[in-house]
Amino acid sequence: MLIFNDITDLDLAQTLDCGQSFRWVEQPDGSFTGVAYKRSVSVRLNNGSLIIDGADESDRQLWSDYFDLSLDYGKIRADISKIHPVLSEAAGYAAGIRILRQEPYEALCTFIISQNNNIKRIKGIVQRLCESFGERLPDGSFAFPDAQTMSALTVDDLAPLRSGFRAKYLVDAAQKAASGEVRLEYCRTADYNDARAELMKIKGVGTKVADCTLLFGLHRVEAFPLDVWMKRAMEKLFPGMEPKDFGEYSGIAQQYIFHYSRMHPELFG
Repeated sequence: MLIFNDITDLDLAQTLDCGQSFRWVEQPDGSFTGVAYKRSVSVRLNNGSLIIDGADESDRQLWSDYFDLSLDYGKIRADISKIHPVLSEAAGYAAGIRILRQEPYEALCTFIISQNNNIKRIKGIVQRLCESFGERLPDGSFAFPDAQTMSALTVDDLAPLRSGFRAKYLVDAAQKAASGEVRLEYCRTADYNDARAELMKIKGVGTKVADCTLLFGLHRVEAFPLDVWMKRAMEKLFPGMEPKDFGEYSGIAQQYIFHYSRMHPELFG
């Protein structure tokens, strides 16, 4: 068990079930079980402490990084709230969202799967992918398969996942990541447009999937993914504004806006 004390600006439901990660399942007591970095754990909050059951002390830095505990979200929220009154309201409403630092290849694949899809179906496809090709962990759960493993698969191998047209994109992503033709770690520090172009070498990866991979897999918090929801939100709530108008933490602003918009469909009636 790992315990992180004095945790603020973290709501597990908002963070783990907002569409940035697809391997967490909420339990009746409000805790979440999930797998990340080949580790199966259960996480819960109790009186300002983040408790991670099944985690070793040697992984303290890994989980601190995963939940982005070193970043001062309170200060960021206060700063970006000055940009626009609606953003201030959205930031207050979704104050518990943090940007997870996920494994880059997993983020790439899950957002390829997310194309023209809903969260329930995405989770099902990801689960079948892990059960079919991922390493079995001691508790019986499965890790996300790595690029090397997936690079040997064909579209026919992926047919049982029921991922449809996305299967050929997953195969291409695996082959290019495994061979080094697409350099995921390069994208962590490269010029943003160069990083986006690197990811878009993969078939089926457009700006939205590239931006999601950069934000959720490589912690490029300047990324501002635009899906259907976000395009509607920008047009309706922030007319005349562009992603760059939200500053260096525009990716965090994007998550506040995304969650606020999804929870307030009446704004778009």
